[in-house]
Amino acid sequence: MNVFESLKCNSIFLVIASLFLSCGGKVTDASNSPWERMDLIVKSIPQTKFLENSYNVIDYGAIADGVTINTVAFEKAIKACAENGGGKVIVPTGKFLTGAIHLESNVNLHLEDDAEILFSTNPKDYPIVHTSWEGTELMNYSPLIYAKNKTNVAITGKGTLNGQANSANWWVWSGGKSYGWEKGIPSQNDPANREVLVDMAEKGVQVEERIFGEGRYLRPNFIEFFECNTVLIKDVKVINAPFWILHPMKSNNIIIDGVTVNSHGPNNDGCDPEYSQNVIIKNCIFNTGDDCIAIKSGRDADGRRVALPSKNIIVQNCKMIDGHGGVVIGSEISAGVNNVFVENCIMDSPNLDRAIRIKTNSKRGGVIEDVYVRNLDVGTVKECVLKLNMFYNVYGSQTGNFIPVIRNVILENVKVKKAGKYGVWAEGYKESPVENIVLKNVNIEKADSIYLLKNVKNFNFINTYINGKKVESIKN
Repeated sequence: MNVFESLKCNSIFLVIASLFLSCGGKVTDASNSPWERMDLIVKSIPQTKFLENSYNVIDYGAIADGVTINTVAFEKAIKACAENGGGKVIVPTGKFLTGAIHLESNVNLHLEDDAEILFSTNPKDYPIVHTSWEGTELMNYSPLIYAKNKTNVAITGKGTLNGQANSANWWVWSGGKSYGWEKGIPSQNDPANREVLVDMAEKGVQVEERIFGEGRYLRPNFIEFFECNTVLIKDVKVINAPFWILHPMKSNNIIIDGVTVNSHGPNNDGCDPEYSQNVIIKNCIFNTGDDCIAIKSGRDADGRRVALPSKNIIVQNCKMIDGHGGVVIGSEISAGVNNVFVENCIMDSPNLDRAIRIKTNSKRGGVIEDVYVRNLDVGTVKECVLKLNMFYNVYGSQTGNFIPVIRNVILENVKVKKAGKYGVWAEGYKESPVENIVLKNVNIEKADSIYLLKNVKNFNFINTYINGKKVESIKN
């Protein structure tokens, strides 16, 4: 077989695999193994490819002094690269201050080893764009790095992306006392801000009419690929984020490889795939102020309006340090999530609350199913190893008429030193119990209590030990 025949066969395979995967996230092959299904998903995801052309931002007027604003120079370099068929936009050694960076198709933003991009803390350097905030679409400040409706785009290299957020600028907008808040300073929690956005979505206000930005104190995401296809984020280090950090939004075929995230601000989730599918997150380190990885699919009415579940999400060989959870699904989860695979990860910190968590409530709703986890090495978590919660409560009452579903969750080959309050915590509804859960070959050496279980069905412990005692299954 020559190279052209090989490429043709690979293309046919990708088309067939994509058709399989688009049918509800289920791969209808002869095998019942979820891990073989995962392998098929991995093989179906296309790789980014770029021309050899290079465009150094210095040649377009950038100055690496950490003081001069280089927004226009970045824009010119990216535009020249895209207009000539694509390639690398190179950020060389030095500190480059800039406002929002908007990427184009076929462009690889490449940071050399000692390059650092410093992002302005002046909100005026971030134009209003179509984006999302905590699971609700709106017109708001541009993410620090943003791409919308682009294909074949990347951020690579071993340099640093520094959002420069701290308690004196972006984080103070959270309204949290631990981030420099004091009485009288405006925040996202003022009645005219977050609450108004949520109310607009509940009333069906068109997204283009949900205009926020100046005076509304809703922080921008750091890196957002919105309605993009075939994306790579590789090797970069990301620090000091205003808000959510890596945010694939309504995007397909995303690979996040070897990225280090170190940011402890409020709502500093490490990676939030939302309404997205065919996402691989591998070889990454997350040390965060919120969830390390949080899989999303929209908040309440807005999630039901969009109705795109996140699916085929793969997490491999990652390390989770601080965070509210290692791999989390929710809470903005109204369109549902399925086909999640987590393997070969290390999770360990007294400041990591849980290893695996699913969080929703009767305002969010959503169907969360087919979650497969294996080969975890967990040192210390503060609260529990596995938490499945249909009563997640934040920002006041979260009671509604959309009863969620959590089912088909499997953990196998998990070793835990210390689990905190419970080994396992699961709470469902009588009419919608947490159902079909398996812990196989799980050993939790120490936990204050074995479990807290309410309204569960077919909760199976197979060769599972907590505090040295074998745990029996619960069938009803």
